[in-house]
Amino acid sequence: MTDLPRLRLKAQEERRLREGHAWVYSNEVDIAATPLKAFAPGDQAVVEDSRGKPLGVAIVNPNTLICARLVGRDVAHPLSASLFTHRLQIALSLRETWYPEPYYRLVYGDSDGLPGLVVDRFGDHLVVQISTAGMEREREALVAALVKVLKPAGILLKNDGKMRQVEGLDSYVEVAYGEVPQVLTLRENGVTFESRVREGQKTGWFYDHRESRARLKGLVAGKRVLDVFSYIGGWGVQAAAFGAAEVHCVDASERALDQVVRNAALNGLQGKVQTLQGDAFDALQALKQDGERFDVVIMDPPAFITRRKDHKAGLQAYRRANELAMRLLGRDGLLVSGSCSMHLAREELVDVIRAGSRHIDRQAQIVHHGHQGADHPVHPAIPETEYLKAVFARILPV
Repeated sequence: MTDLPRLRLKAQEERRLREGHAWVYSNEVDIAATPLKAFAPGDQAVVEDSRGKPLGVAIVNPNTLICARLVGRDVAHPLSASLFTHRLQIALSLRETWYPEPYYRLVYGDSDGLPGLVVDRFGDHLVVQISTAGMEREREALVAALVKVLKPAGILLKNDGKMRQVEGLDSYVEVAYGEVPQVLTLRENGVTFESRVREGQKTGWFYDHRESRARLKGLVAGKRVLDVFSYIGGWGVQAAAFGAAEVHCVDASERALDQVVRNAALNGLQGKVQTLQGDAFDALQALKQDGERFDVVIMDPPAFITRRKDHKAGLQAYRRANELAMRLLGRDGLLVSGSCSMHLAREELVDVIRAGSRHIDRQAQIVHHGHQGADHPVHPAIPETEYLKAVFARILPV
């Protein structure tokens, strides 16, 4: 039996954990028996039910609503270099089964039994994001395990995410092992990209929409395509590679659009891809006023709903963005509408498309639903791990 301190739950509060969930909320803890203030952020503890029966080992942060996250059910094996190694080997076997090239999300938090940890692989280099105090405390053990399992040329810690503030952690970006160049190369669906990972959003690339981007093959050949919120061209450059006649990428970041141009050139597509810098909503309005029309519009915005309380305003933003996109489509156009908002249900996104099409007196047909890839596995007891949506809709005249 481990000598870790105990974190006891109130009576009847263990049901979710027994059913497979991995989170403990602060109001579920019996603070009379095990005061949360006795723990420091990042401590490990054995979570037990109200009768003292162990439920698993968790990393603890007494200052957050989710005050504990399970890292394992076997209390004899707390978070350590050996457990990291074991979990990484399991995660790697999944990715190597699904993906022929070493470009993917290697670790996806709770779904891989490592809460608060994301690791993206760019060939011989790894970009790591730590968002919990428990993972931060075990940073050296994590890096050692990554080196042992992957033998990378370099590991970059891109620890500047918003969740670190919630956990009381400082932000920083630094090389933890080897060397990491300013620009990393990756391949997705046969298309080559470069990303300036130190400066980019999150880890510098979004592997989650890989399968949906692959669905563009056969749908965009000879078409005029608009990619809104393009970032560095994940959708747009692949559309051009899949035979689009011309692609227009819209983003607020001039630096991101410069990278779009470079990524198009990497694939010999510079003549097909154009960029438009500015606010997406303003750009859509301007394109409409200029009488522009497209065969395919891809709408993949950042999360408009980051917190549950933002749902109403965020839903309105999705409605406005998608309606503006539909107004730019030709008679038999294709809308690809994405969302990475965990708090937006798939059914709500479908209803956004339904309502928008009716408001402009057109008819929508849902032809395909896209999901996150196998490198973002869904934890069946944690619905929050299934966040990504892509709806392909044909927009017709009435």
